[in-house]
Amino acid sequence: MKANVGGFDKVLRIVIGIVLIAFSAMGIIGAWGMIGLLPLLTGVLNFCPAYAMFGMNTCPAESTEHHIHA
Repeated sequence: MKANVGGFDKVLRIVIGIVLIAFSAMGIIGAWGMIGLLPLLTGVLNFCPAYAMFGMNTCPAESTEHHIHA
């Protein structure tokens, strides 16, 4: 599984996941808040199956230059 979630997208997923789970645990939004596990896991694992299905990727591009030429 190749990473396809990165940067701001990763941070946003983790924050939203934690907030939803916390609100659910406190009884603010009910049990459906446990859906926050999905964005939390995709953020932590750097992989989103939906992104893979649609060919999306928010990871920074890897540099193609490995050597410095003088």
